Amino acid sequence: MSTILTLENAVNLIWREADMLDRRDYDAWLDLWHDDGLYIVPIDQSADDYADVLNYAYDDAEMRRKRVVRLKSAFSMSALTAAETVRTVSRFVTVEADSEAMTLRAAQQLVAYRRDQSRTIAANLDVKIVSTPGGLKLARKVVRLVNSEDAVSSMGYLL
Repeated sequence: MSTILTLENAVNLIWREADMLDRRDYDAWLDLWHDDGLYIVPIDQSADDYADVLNYAYDDAEMRRKRVVRLKSAFSMSALTAAETVRTVSRFVTVEADSEAMTLRAAQQLVAYRRDQSRTIAANLDVKIVSTPGGLKLARKVVRLVNSEDAVSSMGYLL
């Protein structure tokens, strides 16, 4: 039975995703995605054709699974010294909506703490959510880091 696609349900899905990522519940995070979904972190703020430009991430289902395996692996440096994170997602604006899909813009503040240091990462999000028989799913998440064209380090966690 599919969940009704409302603004409230879409926002709750985005908040649930943030909570999963902060708790490092990556397997549950994978289940939030539509099979054809794309997770994108572009370098160029103005890019629209993400397949044709260099990105920090351009992950389809297979790449998301590989990223999660790497994050959970004891052989990954990012897993050994993973930062504690707290995400705040707000300023939701509906860009497009119908009964089957909704695209929202939002703001995200991510605070990452590791080795006695905190850093704040700000981003604008574009999130497309679709209604499926299995519930609401992420069809696309574009994370536009405000400092994407600067040197960005320590991106071992999902944004």
